[in-house]
Amino acid sequence: MSNGKGHLVPKAAPALDKFKYETAEELGLLHKVMEKGWENMTTYECGKIGGNMVRKLIREAETSLFTNSAGEED
Repeated sequence: MSNGKGHLVPKAAPALDKFKYETAEELGLLHKVMEKGWENMTTYECGKIGGNMVRKLIREAETSLFTNSAGEED
C-alpha cells in the first residue's frame, strides 16, 4: 500500500481505512482496536485483519473479472 513516501493512491486511503475497521469489526477485534489503538494490537491480530482484507479484495477482483469477461463473450 505504501512506497515509503505515502500511499500509492492517496485518494484510496480513507476507503482503505474504512475497510480495515469494517474487517476488524467482522473479526470481533474492533473493540480492542478502539480500546487499545492499532499500535497495541498483536502482530497476529493485525495479520488476521490484513489477511482477511486481501482475501476480500482478491474475491472482489475475481468476481469483477468474471463478470466483465462474461459480458464480453455475448
